[in-house]
Amino acid sequence: MLGFLVRLLPFWVREPLLIVVGSVLGLRILYLAAVEKDWVPAGIGAVFLVATAVRVHIVVRALRARRADPAATQPQPQAAVRRPPAPATPAVREKEPNAWGQAFAAVAVFAALGAAVWLGPRLLPSEAHGTPHAVSCPGGQETELPSAYRKTSGAVTGAELCEALNTPDLARLLGTPTETATGASASSGTAALTDGKVAQPEARIEFDTYTVSVSVTYNHLSIAQYVKLMEYGNEIDVRKLEVLGRPAVLFSDHTMQIEIGFGGSGGPVEQGPLARTLAVALDAKDGGGYYEITVWSTSGAFPDDDVLLGITEKVLPAIPERAV
Repeated sequence: MLGFLVRLLPFWVREPLLIVVGSVLGLRILYLAAVEKDWVPAGIGAVFLVATAVRVHIVVRALRARRADPAATQPQPQAAVRRPPAPATPAVREKEPNAWGQAFAAVAVFAALGAAVWLGPRLLPSEAHGTPHAVSCPGGQETELPSAYRKTSGAVTGAELCEALNTPDLARLLGTPTETATGASASSGTAALTDGKVAQPEARIEFDTYTVSVSVTYNHLSIAQYVKLMEYGNEIDVRKLEVLGRPAVLFSDHTMQIEIGFGGSGGPVEQGPLARTLAVALDAKDGGGYYEITVWSTSGAFPDDDVLLGITEKVLPAIPERAV
């Protein structure tokens, strides 16, 4: 149906239109073939460009024919009128533009328009064409905070942690600068096995490749004690260090995976992919309480420790200091 409608268009509308479409599609397919290193799309793109070249040749021949017979384009008078002969003057032939030059100029203009349409979204800032650089964090306090937050002076909420974590530089710090966040969540809950007495807010930002979470635990456990407890846990690759002048520890552990089916039915809790966590004391004196920043992916891979350190040094200063 589309081909029939195209054939109904006048020649001088149809042919330039086909040249535009053929050149843009051909160049685009060749570009994708070069990126993907696939010969099949490269052949398809070459076919589009060859067909476009044939169209250009047809237009050039039409321009030549029109230049050779200009009378064919002029309306003929219905009746001849005898007029006195005009004085003889030397014939001056108006110089006509070169047909090849016109054809190449038209193709160049159309190619420039196609390139502008193609490259515009890549060159303009993401906000200019309506693509946000990241998802938005949940709003402020929607429900009443647990009593542990009122008893813990200066405890931050999950929404505040999310705002600190959801930095535009997060994807770049993860080593995936072309990705945008696909999800953001936050919670202001309490630590497990504490009978709701220990505030533990948490926030999470999800990307296609990695997921990053940050939490704060307001208990009396120091990093030094935390390291001793790891001797009885399943943590691996434990490494003690100092971050922002505070005691810290790096370790790896498996996440938990829970499957929830239709109707609310759920399966057993299973071992999820391996995650890398950096725990940092709330203060330089290591008087108790700690931040935890964790990175993991569904594939089980995670970036190296320098990436996790860079994220921590970016996010922790953005968390309200009243948490310390």
